[in-house]
Amino acid sequence: MEKITEKTGIKKAVKWLAGEDCGCDERKEKLNKLFPLKKPLCFTEEEYQWMTKFRQNTNEKIEKEETKRLAEIYNRVFQTRRFYKPCTCNPAKWKELIGELNGIYETYEKEAN
Repeated sequence: MEKITEKTGIKKAVKWLAGEDCGCDERKEKLNKLFPLKKPLCFTEEEYQWMTKFRQNTNEKIEKEETKRLAEIYNRVFQTRRFYKPCTCNPAKWKELIGELNGIYETYEKEAN
């Protein structure tokens, strides 16, 4: 993905708009250490905001629309189709998916502090 953003000029445009250090390189390095084989992408701003609201929810049950959105975010960030429609009868898979997304979310939180 980084090669594509470099070739299309998107990376240069982002650095021009956000300044030389937008934090992406440091975040990418932390994510690569956290998930060495998966090489996840960064959250989009919308995904980060959605995850913030999702994490604040104290309800034990995950709603159908939430499962759909979690799977979409997971698949994009980890560049996979592993969770197209995860089975709702297997909570272990959901704990794994949410745990990995929380790991990425927490890298953002650590950078903010």
